[in-house]
This record gives sequence, structure tokens and C-alpha cells, in this order.
Amino acid sequence: METIPADDDAFSTILIVDDDDDIREILSCGISSFGCRCFTADSAESALKILTSRPIEVVISDVQMKGMSGLELCRHIKDNEEFDADVIIITGLVNNFAYEEIIGQGASDFIEKPIRLAEIVARLKRVLMERQTRQKLRRTAEELRRNGQRFQKAMEGSVQAIALAVEMRDPYTAGHQSRVADLACAIARLMNLSEDRIYGLKMASVIHDLGKLTIPGEILCKPGRLSGPEYAMIQTHVQSGYDILKKIDFPWPLANIVIQHHERMDGSGYPLGLSGDEICLEARILSVADVFETIGSHRPYRPSLGIQKAINELAENSGRLYDPDVVAACLKLVNELGYRLDGPKKAAERVTTQMQSL
Repeated sequence: METIPADDDAFSTILIVDDDDDIREILSCGISSFGCRCFTADSAESALKILTSRPIEVVISDVQMKGMSGLELCRHIKDNEEFDADVIIITGLVNNFAYEEIIGQGASDFIEKPIRLAEIVARLKRVLMERQTRQKLRRTAEELRRNGQRFQKAMEGSVQAIALAVEMRDPYTAGHQSRVADLACAIARLMNLSEDRIYGLKMASVIHDLGKLTIPGEILCKPGRLSGPEYAMIQTHVQSGYDILKKIDFPWPLANIVIQHHERMDGSGYPLGLSGDEICLEARILSVADVFETIGSHRPYRPSLGIQKAINELAENSGRLYDPDVVAACLKLVNELGYRLDGPKKAAERVTTQMQSL
């Protein structure tokens, strides 16, 4: 048997479950006067019918009833994702149950009989306030998650736009940044970097030549060999990229990765002459991926120099110019795991797909 009031405008919905008619009536009247909408049921089975038909915030249940007990009802509520109700257990069998046992079954509170209406209302207020707090926290967490997703999509879109702008200035290397990013992340995964660090490496790799936006187009697009002064101007792109990125508060050290990706383990690189562990690991990975792609890929002004030449360059200079652990991971990818450099379009698609999946 169940009783359902007509008032649909009450603040909270409470379900009272007890096989004693007088107790149901007392609790229903007292709690309704507090401003709640009360439902009543004379058994756990009747209570479940109400729970499946309408939202209930708090169930106040006796323990000992015919059929399913109050504790069994509590466990059923807590084990069923369909229900989102707190449970307050009331019982006169205080010697048969420990408070810890009741709470361990998922109950939010435990009240001894004989019933004192003022105490039940006070306990109910506390449980309802805790529910409101949890709901606010859930809403806040969900809003943060949505905002984080929007921020990530906006950031990715900005990075992809920057990469496109660089390639429009330097069409001879179209697809280079995407292919390097793809290889760098494959190396990083093989080296067991965290997904967060891999994501940051991906972002930096996609725009690692950002500073080329400051290089005159006639130098970037020159098909022949560069003169000394022209090459020196090309080298300034890492500092220029750093100067642009350092003004943006990214969650990852993108500016440092970009400025260090032409540094070498023995200190012979540029622009800072860093060596060994002075170079951040992400930049050491980007450096190897950049060299491998540059040698192994086709350019409009020359054919690919060949994957074997790229392999030889890394193997011969491992430990001197390039981090030996990074080289080992790269060569394992190519020689043992069958990694290959994709064309510009396919590599770009893989970059976008992997960014979205992180």
C-alpha cells in the first residue's frame, strides 16, 4: 500500500517506509509541515514501486518489515544507479545493529526508536543540506569539465591555425610540422611519458617552426643553398617562436620546447648552447623527430634523402648530438614496429585525431 499527496510544489520529496500505520501517519504529518512532499509505503516492495515511478530524495525506512527488510531496501537503492536517494534507517532493534554496520550498508543516518519527531526533522534537514552540497559540487565539476573542453578545442584550433600560417609562408615544408608531431608523440609513448606530457609535446611540435613567420619569404622559399647570413637568419626562428609563445600561459612549457629543439647533447646546437639534461626531454624528443623527418621526407626542391640515411644520422650521432634513449626509441619504432612517415595530409589528420583523443 502506498500513499501519494497531491501537493506537487513541495521543496523535497521524502518516502516513509514502515509497516506501522501510526508511525507512517506521524512522520508524514510532521515532515510535511516542515515543507516536504511525503510519500508513504507499508513495505519495501511498495517503496520500490514508488522509487521507480518518481524521483525521491530521501527514504526514511524501518528495518524490520514483512518481506524485504529496510537494510535490504537500502542496499538495493544504493546498488541501483536508477535511484538517487539518501536513506535514513529507523529501528527499535538497537541491540541487533551497530551504527557502523548501518552506515556501511549505505545509509546516510541511523535513528533509534522510540521516534522523536523533532530529532527526525533535524536529521532530515542535515541529510538534505548534504545532498544540496553534493549536487552543487557535481554541477560545478560538470561546468568545469565543459569549460575545459571548450578551452581545449579553442586552444587546439588556435594552434592548428598557427601551423597553417607557418606552412603558407613556407610551402616547401608543407606537412613537416604535422609529421614531426606524429613521430614525436609515437616516440614519447614508447618512452612511457604521461598522456599530459605527450599532449604538450604534440602542441609544441605542431608549431615548433612558428618563428619562421618572422623570416622573409624569399629566404624561406629559396630553392638553392642558403648563404651564411641567410642561414643565420633562419636560425633565429627558434628565438622568435619562443618570444611569441612565452607571452601565452599554456599548461605546458611550449615556449621552452620550441626554443630548445635545435639544441644538441654536446652543446653544439643553437640558440643557447645547452647540453645534456639542460635540454628538456620534450625538446630532445622533438629534435630527433625533426631531424628524422627532415632527412627522410620529400621536399619540392629535392627528393627524400632516404629513411636509411635518416637512421644512419641518428645512430652515428646518438649520445653526441641526440639523446641516446630518444634515438633508441625512434629506431625501434622504425626498424621493429614498422613506423613510417606519412604524407602531409594523412599526418595532419593523425595529429588532429590524436589531439582530440587525449
